[in-house]
Amino acid sequence: MKFNRRTFVATAGAVLAAPKVQAAAHGMPRVVVVGGGAGGATAARYIAKDSKGEIDVTLIEPSRTYYTCFFSNLYLGGFRELDSLAHTYGTLASEYGINVVHDYAVGVDRDARTVTLASGASLPYDKLILSPGIDFVDGAVPGWDVSVQNKMPHAFKAGSQTELLKAQVMAMPEGGTFAMIAPPNPYRCPPGPYERVSMVAWQLKQTNPTAKILIVDPKEKFSKQGLFEEGWQKHYGGMIERIGPDFGGNNVSVDADAMTIDIDGSVENVDVCNVIPAMKAGHIAEVAGVTDGNWAPVNPTDMSSKADPDIYVLGDASQQGDMPKSGFSANSQAKVCANAIRGALTESRVFPAKYTNTCWSLIAVDDGVKVGASYEPTEEKIASVEGFVSQTGEDAALRKATYEESVGWYAGITADMFG
Repeated sequence: MKFNRRTFVATAGAVLAAPKVQAAAHGMPRVVVVGGGAGGATAARYIAKDSKGEIDVTLIEPSRTYYTCFFSNLYLGGFRELDSLAHTYGTLASEYGINVVHDYAVGVDRDARTVTLASGASLPYDKLILSPGIDFVDGAVPGWDVSVQNKMPHAFKAGSQTELLKAQVMAMPEGGTFAMIAPPNPYRCPPGPYERVSMVAWQLKQTNPTAKILIVDPKEKFSKQGLFEEGWQKHYGGMIERIGPDFGGNNVSVDADAMTIDIDGSVENVDVCNVIPAMKAGHIAEVAGVTDGNWAPVNPTDMSSKADPDIYVLGDASQQGDMPKSGFSANSQAKVCANAIRGALTESRVFPAKYTNTCWSLIAVDDGVKVGASYEPTEEKIASVEGFVSQTGEDAALRKATYEESVGWYAGITADMFG
């Protein structure tokens, strides 16, 4: 079947989505996807592509330009331009017939099976996919909330925050201090904060070599710890200090106006403070009533919500088991979910669920490391089946190849998401 509806909504006026809503009168099954990142964009594309026009797909995403959080640390280190992280939704609309609505989803009526948008429009669905990413837990770091994010940026939602943090790093005084308040588990991209430290250290080594980096961390250990610490010693000896919970890293507050951090009663003056608070599922998941605590529990075979079989939760927002909260995970989960939804709505074949993930990190130029695993569903959760991780002491050629592999992966996953 040839796609004949290529409506692309380029404004927040979601009333333009009405032509798609009318499809319900013709009996076409309707899927609404909330969130246009690694989970949502992938799921929308695969459902539209594989159903060959038999399913009406609407993607709700407020941003016209999406900046990937994964690889944004490389912009901080000077290894990528910000534009290389930017992606748009035109191909999903023009080539796959997806109705892309740039608006905020603000309500879900599970009984009526409708999604309400900030514009006031209401979109009916037969199946709803929520892939809203993360929000921050209120009060997680005393003294910090989103009202002070321009003074102490989090930069864990990429785009303007990433650009701001880099500008602050570049403006640091000679010999100044960059501080990071690391998040508690679980959080988006487990190696992400420590890759960020590596990239900031690389940037400072070039422009401000007497600067210091202070990590205040509530966790006893972190992802790829041995690999990062080996790399920091090799490339940035004496620049990076980490304060863990044994020394007060789990008792910290900040003062954005004074640019100070209080670590278990000891006050430190800093020049840049990257606060990465505790995280929870994006707000629409809570509004939809599919969260239990901070996250949304899902069934491991298809990512359907344990609270509602017609709602699916992907990526960072989901509570699914052993998979880390990463872009690769969300992309993998989206393909399983898309296959399950297509089968439910068109009686097409549904394949057994299998999931994969790899997280790459760059420590210095051509010094890349990775960790990953394959996963299968059990009755209780998505469980790790087989894993791998880079080893300390690897030679330079292997580390360079690992970095180059990550660059290829980025090109591949963004094409898989956006077409």
